[in-house]
Amino acid sequence: MALIRERRQLNLSLPLPEPSERRPRFTLPLPPAAAAATTSVATNNCSSSAISAADLERLKVLGHGNGGTVYKVRHKRTSTNYALKIVKGDSDPTVRRQLYREMEILRRTDSPYVVHCNATFEKPTGDIWILMEYMNCGTLETLLKANGTFSEPQLAHVARQVLNGLNYLHSQKIIHRDIKPTNLLVNSDMEVKIADFGVSKMMCRTLDNCNSYVGTCAYMSPERFDPDTYGGNYNGYASDIWSLGLTLMELYMGHFPLLPPGQRPDWATLMCAICFGEPPTLPEGVSEEFRSFIECCLQKESGKRWTAAQLLTHPFVCKDPKSIRSRIH
Repeated sequence: MALIRERRQLNLSLPLPEPSERRPRFTLPLPPAAAAATTSVATNNCSSSAISAADLERLKVLGHGNGGTVYKVRHKRTSTNYALKIVKGDSDPTVRRQLYREMEILRRTDSPYVVHCNATFEKPTGDIWILMEYMNCGTLETLLKANGTFSEPQLAHVARQVLNGLNYLHSQKIIHRDIKPTNLLVNSDMEVKIADFGVSKMMCRTLDNCNSYVGTCAYMSPERFDPDTYGGNYNGYASDIWSLGLTLMELYMGHFPLLPPGQRPDWATLMCAICFGEPPTLPEGVSEEFRSFIECCLQKESGKRWTAAQLLTHPFVCKDPKSIRSRIH
């Protein structure tokens, strides 16, 4: 008699661990230790000659994340407001390594579409401070939650600025690798600037690659998960374009476009949706220019995706935007 075994349904969900539980398998090297006294470092974009740590008055907490806290601070002598990111000296080695990378990139960049660094400080306790310009309306996610979804003219305005920032970064051989609504800052003039370079990559060597699992997996491009299938002629920069496409769709639809509203994905669900599913599509009623723009961003094969420079010539972002300031009032 043949023995028939009951078929079991396997649960293949692989929930992503909480950030506090993620640890490298080996100790990551850190840059040389800071000097014993408080030091201020400034080159290129970071300018600290007129600012000292003692001049700063903390006003309120703007947010927490990635091992640090961001404060709104005021410069006592000029009453100018800034954003101050502080990472404690006893923070996780991975966090400190990312912070040093962010500091290096901020010192090298100078663009109106990238958040400006005013100074960096290394304290005797090991704490690291990064003083940046204050964007008084928070992030694009802040506006989405406060005011609802974005119109096409508003998204064209957002896309144009982010593309200018990405075009500049890519020309400097910098890949952001974590473009998403929470990493795009905005002020009351609806100026949008790219921020948070903790997981960015500087492509300084000919054989450097950029298909490692860093950044927010929800916005990762297919070739980041499966470079063999989707990474033909892969240079890394195309991953930022995929992330931008998902970001714009989220701002238009009001939820992450690869999943139903309200669903919190696990890693396996996201990987399957990104690698094996079709690219997400916009709902009926959008303009042909917007639909075409998103399709140019969300080509699954990285080599078919438009570059930031090419997208800046797309009709969707070349149209004159209508009033956008109403978004923030």
